[in-house]
Amino acid sequence: MTARDRILSAIRNGLGSRRPDPDAIAAEAAALLADPQATRPQLAAPDLAEAFALKAMALGTTIDHVPDMAAVPAALRRYLADHGLPGVALQPAAELATLDWDGTAIHTDIAADEAAGLGLARWGIAESGSLVIHSGTDNPILLSFLPLHHILVLRRNDLLPHLEDYAAAMQGRAQPRNAILITGPSGTTDIEGSYVRGAHGPGFLHVLLVGP
Repeated sequence: MTARDRILSAIRNGLGSRRPDPDAIAAEAAALLADPQATRPQLAAPDLAEAFALKAMALGTTIDHVPDMAAVPAALRRYLADHGLPGVALQPAAELATLDWDGTAIHTDIAADEAAGLGLARWGIAESGSLVIHSGTDNPILLSFLPLHHILVLRRNDLLPHLEDYAAAMQGRAQPRNAILITGPSGTTDIEGSYVRGAHGPGFLHVLLVGP
């Protein structure tokens, strides 16, 4: 008898002679799907933006509320000044390129030791404080991994309650080559149980939450 056979045999013995009724299992599954709201976790706050912020900040993400896209450059300059950063790698998206960057040192190339990068988040997930990014011709994937400080612009209108709402929103849409879900700054406790920030990516995650 192989190890696999022994494991499966132990499972069968543990289950005993009673076998679950397939129809009963199907009925339970259908009951859960009939009212998804009854089984979804409650958000941290009734307002999506507040719920997102509470979860994100608990994970180490910092958030700055800005009224509109025109206010993004000034908010970015404040962040760069507060952290002593000389400039930022800018996602080559038309929505960002048309903003007034006068007085801000920006560039579109991304260095291996990039200090800061600014990009657009496609969606935010209020349930977990996560951000969704899709790679594309105007969004190089390395912008999400190389900068020490990752700064993302997220519109309030692009907040979704739960993770499965993101899957639903993608139904019938063109799929990106890379879809990244970011939940807090990068960190690990793999080495001797000590927390190391920025081990696998950006050590700082900052969100400019746009909207009234």
